[in-house]
Amino acid sequence: MPWFDIIWNYERGGNVVHLAEHGLTPEDVEEVICNPLETTTSRTSGRPVATGYTPDGRLILVVSEEIDDVTVSPVPAYELGG
Repeated sequence: MPWFDIIWNYERGGNVVHLAEHGLTPEDVEEVICNPLETTTSRTSGRPVATGYTPDGRLILVVSEEIDDVTVSPVPAYELGG
């Protein structure tokens, strides 16, 4: 299981607000980033992508901005197939 320092922005317009708009929490996204089923790179942005299950069993996709080797800031995240 990889380890990451994840940057959360709780301010208006921040990534936590964006996640909530998609019915997701920071805990949901942390679970997928740290325990992905699959990792790849976004074809459009070149950013890392992790796909996996939230603690309540939803399959989600998380795109992150890589700050350094261990620090990421989730950008968009959304549920797949829902």
